[in-house]
Amino acid sequence: MTLNNILITPLSRISTTGGDVLHAMKKSDVGFYKFGEAYFSWVETGIVKGWKCHTQMTMNIIVPVGQVRFVFFLKDTGKFRSEDIGNHRYARITVPPGIWFGFKGLSPENSLVLNISSIEHDPNEVNRLELAEIKYDWS
Repeated sequence: MTLNNILITPLSRISTTGGDVLHAMKKSDVGFYKFGEAYFSWVETGIVKGWKCHTQMTMNIIVPVGQVRFVFFLKDTGKFRSEDIGNHRYARITVPPGIWFGFKGLSPENSLVLNISSIEHDPNEVNRLELAEIKYDWS
C-alpha cells in the first residue's frame, strides 16, 4: 500500500437555472468498488477530525459544500499526502483501506463531507488515534 493508491477524480458541476447539479459517483466510475452506505459529516471552520484508519472500508469522499483539507498518512513509511477539495476543486477522493487520515475545515462557513463507502459502518473495523499521536502541522 502506498499513498499513490489514493485516487483523485475531478467531478462535474453543472450550472442550471435554479441551482447547480453536482455529480458524486456512478457504479461505472473508476474507484467504485461496491456500495455499503453513504453518510454526511459537517466540519466546522478550523476544526480537525482524525486520525482514523479503516481496515476494510474503501471511502469515496466528496465535499459538495465548503473546502476541506484531507491528510493521509502511512505509518510504515512516515509519509504524508494532503489534498484540498470542495468549492474551489470539486473532486472525489477514493481511499483504500489501510491508510490513516484526518481532515480540517478550511472555508469560512462549515463544510459538508460525503462518504460513499464500500461497507456499512462497523465500529470494530476502524482504528483511531488522538491527533497528537501522529505529528502533523495543521496550520
